Amino acid sequence: MAPRLRQDLISDPVQAARIARERLQAEGELPSGYLRDEIEASWRRSLEAGLDCSGDHGDIIDEVPDLKAFKEQHELLVQVAMPEIEQLTHQFGDQGLIMLANADARILALEGSDHLITPSRQLALRQGVSWSEANRGTNAVGTAVIEHRPVLINEEEHFLDKVAHFSCTASPLFDADGHLMGVLDLTRVGHNSQPQDTLGVIQLAARNIEGRLFTSQYQNRIVLAFHTRQQYLRSAWQGLVALDEEGRLLAINEQGCQLLGRGRELIVGKTIDELVGQSVGLLLSTCMRQRIASVQTRSGELYCELLQFPNRLLPVAPVVRPPSVSSPLPNSDPLERFATGEPRLQRAMRMAAKAMKQDIPVLLSGETGSGKEVAAKALHDAGERKEKSFVAVNCAAIPEGLIESELFGYREGAFTGSRKGGMVGRFQQANGGTLFLDEIGDMPLSLQARLLRVLQERKVAPLGGGEEVTLDIALIGATHRDLKQMVAEGRFREDLYYRLNGVCVRLPAVRERQDFAGLCERLLKHLGRADVAIEPDLQIRLADYSWPGNFRQLETVLKVALAFMETDESVLTEEHLSDDFLDELDSLPAGKGTLQETQEALIRETLSQHDGKVAAAAKALGISRATLYRRMKVLGIE
Repeated sequence: MAPRLRQDLISDPVQAARIARERLQAEGELPSGYLRDEIEASWRRSLEAGLDCSGDHGDIIDEVPDLKAFKEQHELLVQVAMPEIEQLTHQFGDQGLIMLANADARILALEGSDHLITPSRQLALRQGVSWSEANRGTNAVGTAVIEHRPVLINEEEHFLDKVAHFSCTASPLFDADGHLMGVLDLTRVGHNSQPQDTLGVIQLAARNIEGRLFTSQYQNRIVLAFHTRQQYLRSAWQGLVALDEEGRLLAINEQGCQLLGRGRELIVGKTIDELVGQSVGLLLSTCMRQRIASVQTRSGELYCELLQFPNRLLPVAPVVRPPSVSSPLPNSDPLERFATGEPRLQRAMRMAAKAMKQDIPVLLSGETGSGKEVAAKALHDAGERKEKSFVAVNCAAIPEGLIESELFGYREGAFTGSRKGGMVGRFQQANGGTLFLDEIGDMPLSLQARLLRVLQERKVAPLGGGEEVTLDIALIGATHRDLKQMVAEGRFREDLYYRLNGVCVRLPAVRERQDFAGLCERLLKHLGRADVAIEPDLQIRLADYSWPGNFRQLETVLKVALAFMETDESVLTEEHLSDDFLDELDSLPAGKGTLQETQEALIRETLSQHDGKVAAAAKALGISRATLYRRMKVLGIE
């Protein structure tokens, strides 16, 4: 074929397929050069399987004998894929069919509108039926299984005449070990005029499914996400690795292989420090403190985030507890559970709860990781709206261009790419309940005016027009920033600040907590190990640590320690802590032997010199009042 003709045909692949089909039927041979390379290869496989493009093939059904057993066999894949299938059905369901198939191209799930599903059954498009190339010729599902890559098939590029009125887009699904698990497919009636856009949507959905499949397969292991660009963390394109407790790589996803520039066979089995030059303990410790760790490798900078750390890495014997007696649970009040041992915080939370009953907004301030969302949920659970919705929005985690639609929602067609049927915003989702706006200080100035208007009028209208909806919500804001300073600098609206700041509750950092031992006890109970105690000497050292990552860091340190306990142990000691965290503790004075006695004597002497005044004694000792209270409690000084 002349080069010019080849170029013209490729520019219109559907027309080229039509010509190829006509010549095949007329001459009995498939002409070369008319079809895209992957389509021509698939057509030749279809011919080798003995298929006739104009034949009925109605007798080739190849259906599973036991559909229930078939679905149970692939329950995990269906479970992790269903959120994406539902989203695609919502977006494309009236225009096409969303299909999930297994690694043998056999249909597991089929979603779409009834007017498309009903006639499709006559074409054997139903659960349990095989759509392999050997049975159905060139089709997106069967061809993706063979090619192990995304496939676009537009109308007459299908081999069989009977399905040539469909346009299909499919992407294979791989598990954490790189094995083919299935195929996700969007099949639409008629010509697909934007095949690359459809392919992008399907690939994005497939990557999301693979991410959930990865963590499900390694739910009892450490899972880290990484990327060369921080903004790609928590996206479908992040790399994922599963590690054992020694930092050895058990699995890595395809995106991770591409980011590291190495094949899976060269990565799995290596230790994390061989790949990034940093031990697993140090990497986890940094992630605990900062959430995202930056690692300098030979190939460039990587940003890492800890996604999963199991409570236990080793099998454990069940904890036998005495039967419970019918008496009220201590601290059943949500506010008491959150603020136990902190009199000033207890008072502030009580005031905030009363303010919410009077429709007065509450503003929580505190360092990152100080428990702002936990405090907000406690206020919600302690109020009259506890049976209603609690909707949390992190204003810092939503891209600036999406905050408005996320908060206020939008009507169908409000903007290019908007979801079919529109979307209900977070304000409406929280109607009747509580809306928690975390990191409110990160909201763009351009949206602060609209937020103020909604809070004043208690009405919201979705983007794209429509009737306003009257709101009945309790509002809790939170920030780690100095909003007063931001107002002075013109970075936060003064009128919005006073609208949000009805009652302000400052949450103490972990290092400022007076009842550190009680806090650890509650966290251990939350982690399901109320039977575990912390060695007294270690308790003192932990109490003296600064905890820059606050509750998030403390909880993760306890998780790590619990994971390394033997089944017959019930006391946490230094032996259960990671080496890197121990290095940080070693920079502090240890509370053992004569040093502990000296510490107690020094505190008693300083208190005596200042007539028992804790604030003055703490200042003289060069520590905070909260730290002094903690040491006094541990040492039994009254």
